[in-house]
Amino acid sequence: MPTKKAQYNISEADLFMNEVEQRSGQNLSACYQCRRCAAGCPVGMQTRVTPDRLVRMIMLGSRDEALNNLLVWKCVACYTCGTRCPNNIQTARITETLKQMAKEAGIDPLIHRTADFNSAFMQAAGHLGRFNELEGMAIYETKSMLKDIKKGDLKSIITEIKDQAQLGLVMAEKKRLHLKFDRVKNLSEIKTMYKKAKSSKKEDMQ
Repeated sequence: MPTKKAQYNISEADLFMNEVEQRSGQNLSACYQCRRCAAGCPVGMQTRVTPDRLVRMIMLGSRDEALNNLLVWKCVACYTCGTRCPNNIQTARITETLKQMAKEAGIDPLIHRTADFNSAFMQAAGHLGRFNELEGMAIYETKSMLKDIKKGDLKSIITEIKDQAQLGLVMAEKKRLHLKFDRVKNLSEIKTMYKKAKSSKKEDMQ
């Protein structure tokens, strides 16, 4: 008698973890919760979610919890976690992936200034091939202030202007504020990379 083929049902948890692994290039299955990453995370105390906890959320299929936590938006990409991890799992690449997935899902960022800065950085870098402080910060501040205006939060706008003005003066004194708009030599290569990234992103979403 012919034998029936075994049927394997992939759970939503597995699908979520597989998607994060594929998009981030990280082998989450290799995490055995040694928590070395947690001991070195500079924002773990603020976010109350350390890299090991985030990986665990993903492995358990807690999609909403993984896409809506402060570590995703406060991760400074210092790569301390990956340096300490015995299996070289880079949480910064995972948080960046989760940012993209949250945006695609229409989820509002917990810290809109982080999302605005990411967007401004990519836009400015795509224009000149490198990030220019004046252009990048102008885009960033415009995006952020428009949202604060809609909220009627004038106090945040005034505070931000004061903080950025003070930072600009310090950078100018230390000769770290570059006013020149420099382009990379092969800007067409950068633009081609951007086009490929956008097309591959559309294919992944279809």
